[in-house]
Amino acid sequence: MRHHTSDSPPIPTNNTPRSDWATLQRLFPYLWRYKWRVGFALAFMVAAKMANVGVPILLKTLVDDMTITPARALLVVPVALLLAYGALRLCTSLFTELRELIFSKATEGTARSISLEVFRHLHNLSLRFHLERQTGGMTRDIERGTRGVHSLISFSLYSIVPTLIEMAMVLTLLAVKFDVWFAIITGIALVFYITYTITVTEWRTQFRKKMNELDSTAHSKAIDSLLNYETVKYFNNEEYEAQRYDKSLVSYRQAAIKSQTTLSLLNIGQQVIIAVALIAMLWRATEGVVAGRMTLGDLVMVNAFMIQLYLPLNFLGVMYREIKQSLTDLDKMFVLLEREREIADKPSATPIELQGTPSVAFTSVNFAYEAARPILHNVSFEIPAGKTVAVVGASGSGKSTLARLLYRFYDIQSGTITINGQNIQDVTQASLRKSIGIVPQDTVLFNDTVAYNIGYGDTSASQAQIESAAKAAHIHNFIASTPKGYDTMVGERGLKLSGGEKQRVAIARTLLKNPSILIFDEATSALDTTNERAIQAEIKNLTQNKTTLVIAHRLSTVIDAHEILVMDKGRIIERGSHAVLLAHQARYAEMWRMQQEQNADPTKIEV
Repeated sequence: MRHHTSDSPPIPTNNTPRSDWATLQRLFPYLWRYKWRVGFALAFMVAAKMANVGVPILLKTLVDDMTITPARALLVVPVALLLAYGALRLCTSLFTELRELIFSKATEGTARSISLEVFRHLHNLSLRFHLERQTGGMTRDIERGTRGVHSLISFSLYSIVPTLIEMAMVLTLLAVKFDVWFAIITGIALVFYITYTITVTEWRTQFRKKMNELDSTAHSKAIDSLLNYETVKYFNNEEYEAQRYDKSLVSYRQAAIKSQTTLSLLNIGQQVIIAVALIAMLWRATEGVVAGRMTLGDLVMVNAFMIQLYLPLNFLGVMYREIKQSLTDLDKMFVLLEREREIADKPSATPIELQGTPSVAFTSVNFAYEAARPILHNVSFEIPAGKTVAVVGASGSGKSTLARLLYRFYDIQSGTITINGQNIQDVTQASLRKSIGIVPQDTVLFNDTVAYNIGYGDTSASQAQIESAAKAAHIHNFIASTPKGYDTMVGERGLKLSGGEKQRVAIARTLLKNPSILIFDEATSALDTTNERAIQAEIKNLTQNKTTLVIAHRLSTVIDAHEILVMDKGRIIERGSHAVLLAHQARYAEMWRMQQEQNADPTKIEV
């Protein structure tokens, strides 16, 4: 993992297609954890195929031995052979089920390990990645990749490998027991069959890939539209969204029809090859019986072998296609897994050391989300231990960027950010974020209960602690007034709650976390005047002896700050206490005057 400090940290992409063999090599370590189960499963698989090959041989013996005297055939031979025939049939099924039973833990364990690793890795990727991702398409890729593990193992270990083993056994038996032409005819047919199947399936893969891409696109549009349900309603665009979705579905339908057409072509060609091979084999066997070189039992055995061998081969195209598709789906998931973490801990990173109340310092910080658009220019300030520093300014001046950088969602291009003198790039991200609590401007909640969302600040908190945090955030009475109380579901992204209610839940869960450093990013912007004053008073009490960064638009909420920073276009243009800044009669004083005038006359539009 590289530690980026360049002007614009790159987001690596994998544009070079990985070979199927490389994907299998990537999967192999996960399966190797279950090597003993793999070994037993293969043993049972070979045993099942040996029993399966033994069935036609026993059937031949049964047919040939029926030519002896009627008394012996009735009393001895049929009973013994029929019992043996039934036992072989049973063994085939028994060993097959034992193979699946033994190997199911390996299959499920492998799928679980990969899915969990991808999930953890996605949480470790940068905020930049998650702002640019398409959630619907990405979840589809993960879903198909997980399913691909099952399909790949199922079709390769349970279908392809057993068929190859059985083919080797049958060809050997035909060559040894009869003349070599039986093996030659079967071998030639198999070569033609496999070559045709692989060639056509490789050609068809492009249509299947196109189907998956269009499926992911349609899914992404549907998810995005549903997540923005209210926006769709606000602009009366239900039909527009439906047509947009249908356009993707039409493209998917065309690709699916093309895929089905080529599949039919594949199946017809396979059946022609099988039919020609069966005719040639039976003609040869029938000629042998007429000439006296073969018995009726031999004819039955050859026919049984061919049926037994070609039945699984009928599905070779499907199996090969599914294996190829599973490898493609797995590769997409591995690409996600191998996506480099833009923000990574250094190998030498240690947990942050906080003794008492910490101080925070930004020193000559320069930062840009994109190299062509710098956001912060040589920003320097300090939040003394236990003090509150407020940042004000117009939208887009870089205020919220300070909070993201302190959380280390991004790395700065130059300068340093330190806590108690420790560079945040030299400590572990987990320990850094554990020491900071934030109430964001735009609060997004989990689609779960109110108690779960408040308790998310400390997952080990008791119900009493959750309620205590809710009371401190002045939301307890509202929760208690609902029919289900703290078990009330908040809906997707908290849409069942008002903006003010969501912000109070966010405040409550941050209070429950009880961090050493607090960040309030427009924390009361969605509250009415009465609740804002009540929560401001509560926040003032809670920030005592805590190092606090307040990002605000309403200047009335920060007048008690130890220092106020006025930002404009990524630079600090003024700093000082409320009284000092008013006395300067500069930008802050102008902002204060405009807001006071607006409060006195709400019809005025703030600039």
